[in-house]
Amino acid sequence: MADATDDIDKLYEFGERLNDAKDKSEHRQDYEGIIAAANGSVKAKQLAAQLIPKFVKFFPELAEQALDQHLNLIEDHELGVRVQAIRGLPLFCKDTPEQLTKIVDILGQLLIAGENVERDAVHKALMTVLRQDVKTSLTALFKHIGSIEDQSAEDFSTWDSIRKKVLLFLRDKVFPLKTELLVPQELMERHITTLVKQNLQDVTAAEFKMFMDFLKSLSLFGHKAPAERIQELVEIIEGQADLDAQFNVSDADHIERFISCLSMTFPFFKRGASGSKFLNYLNKQIMPVFDKLPEQGKLDLLKNLAECSLCATTQDSRQLLPSVVQLLKKYMVRRKIEEINYTCIECLLYTFHHLAHKTPNATNSLCGYKIVTGQPSDRLGEDFSEQYKDFTERLSTVEDLARAMIKKLTQGMADQNKALAAAKTEEEKDAIKTQKQNATFALRACNNILAMTQPLNTKTPKFIGDQKTNLSWKEAAKPSGPSTATVAGQKRPAATTNGSNNNPLKKGRGASGMQHQLVNKAFSGIYDSGRSSGRGGRSWRGRGRGRFIDGGSDSVDCLVMLSSKLLVFEHYHIITTQFQTTLMRFKGNHRSYVCIQRIQRRSVNKCMGFCHVQRVLGHFFLIVVYEYLLFHGEYYVVIGGERIFKILGPNNVFGASAFHILGFLREALILLGN
Repeated sequence: MADATDDIDKLYEFGERLNDAKDKSEHRQDYEGIIAAANGSVKAKQLAAQLIPKFVKFFPELAEQALDQHLNLIEDHELGVRVQAIRGLPLFCKDTPEQLTKIVDILGQLLIAGENVERDAVHKALMTVLRQDVKTSLTALFKHIGSIEDQSAEDFSTWDSIRKKVLLFLRDKVFPLKTELLVPQELMERHITTLVKQNLQDVTAAEFKMFMDFLKSLSLFGHKAPAERIQELVEIIEGQADLDAQFNVSDADHIERFISCLSMTFPFFKRGASGSKFLNYLNKQIMPVFDKLPEQGKLDLLKNLAECSLCATTQDSRQLLPSVVQLLKKYMVRRKIEEINYTCIECLLYTFHHLAHKTPNATNSLCGYKIVTGQPSDRLGEDFSEQYKDFTERLSTVEDLARAMIKKLTQGMADQNKALAAAKTEEEKDAIKTQKQNATFALRACNNILAMTQPLNTKTPKFIGDQKTNLSWKEAAKPSGPSTATVAGQKRPAATTNGSNNNPLKKGRGASGMQHQLVNKAFSGIYDSGRSSGRGGRSWRGRGRGRFIDGGSDSVDCLVMLSSKLLVFEHYHIITTQFQTTLMRFKGNHRSYVCIQRIQRRSVNKCMGFCHVQRVLGHFFLIVVYEYLLFHGEYYVVIGGERIFKILGPNNVFGASAFHILGFLREALILLGN
């Protein structure tokens, strides 16, 4: 005990003399005494761990000896000694920059420390040296992430543990402080980008995503970055996807890596980077062996292809389109069967539309269309009638199957709602909710299929080239503000008013004391090119109250499940018949008008309890009392001829009859409206 006390007293004496000395280099023996005391008691070691790094800069000839002794303290069995020694490490390179790389390397190895307090000390020490010289420190730290090929088998386990800890340190401590640490900004962001590029040989998928997320966050690649700089990020991903290698369909890792990388590049394609290398590899290497891919791999690949097709160039589209059409025909069967993959068909139709939109005349030989662009590639003199017949028959079959599936899913969701209400345990409820969610996605896919097949049933189709179609697995963008009308992908036209807005709607004879109401119990499923409504992206709308739908030009398509249930409802609705095509909605003392601009000739088809209505102009409730006649119901206004409207109600006959009768009572309707 006395010897331990003497050692501590000597250390304090050495330290005080060095503190007081003007020329500390003259007190070499005192510093050597401090180094020697590091072999003493625990207290002496802790004190030596403070004094050795404090005065090392004054004795450069003893620096190596001092560091070796300090490293012995770092390996001491006492936690307190180790922590104190770790805290002193940054001082070894504060005034001797040539030591910084070595100190960072030591601290990097110490990241695997088991005790929390020890690990915290390492983190703080590393942050200190990073602030001293961020460029050199990062370079040294990234050496721990290098290639696995440089490691021997016996050292691999330790190296791998250190590597993982260094990656975690970068993710949790360095990357969040990039604004503070990476100064000067442009120079240091370029330096760390180079370091990342050099150390991606053996990263896992999660590690690669971490690095790419970090690079995306740099101002170097920010929203103002030019396309060529964004292309640099795509080239990094291309290297990770191994696009220069022959595709091996039996290599599950290669398949997963390609799909993940393709998904990662899509945001960069939207910012102007080229996706040609990915699409060419997909077309030449993967499409020929598509059937051999695992089922989940097929679906994931088609989903990513659908999204990337938005950004394909004209040349890429022309090269890829034949493979897409061939694959589309495989999924779009000619005969009606129970099992088809609706999501895959949705993906392929979406891809087909966006590729064909960029090179429409390529579909002449592939699908038998007659699209004229004035180019020799139109091939209008050749007979492709067989291709047209085959393609449209497949489209028709898929449409029929999609409608049948919608009916099946709708009924299933009703049953699921009942089952959910009756469920007693949370497990049962969760299972039913999962089923409902899957059914919702399936409904979206079927609605999208109908929206995308409808324009293709003509010799000169107009291909979809915008982003109005919201793919079934993606959430629809929420509207920026509330709207008085629910709209399929477009804003509702501004309402017009007249001087009689303040007058309440007068009741006709026979209506006194009656509360007329109508409820929309049917699933209207209104969509425009598959784009879902503003509320949560559902393709099937909930209960409506006299909503008017403007489908982008003057109408939308819908698939209506017919319903005739009536409930109490305080709103009155009438429609004028002076060919002003004005739909009026009355609510209390307020009257609003929505006008339709153009008239077009369209058709209406009815099938199997559903009414597939093309070019719907309006969707509203109607209650009109005139003499002893009471007309009520939920109606869909469509165009069936030049300036002749058809109104489809709950049973498709009643509504139309009501309209024709009311057509002869034009003046009476105007009186009712006023």
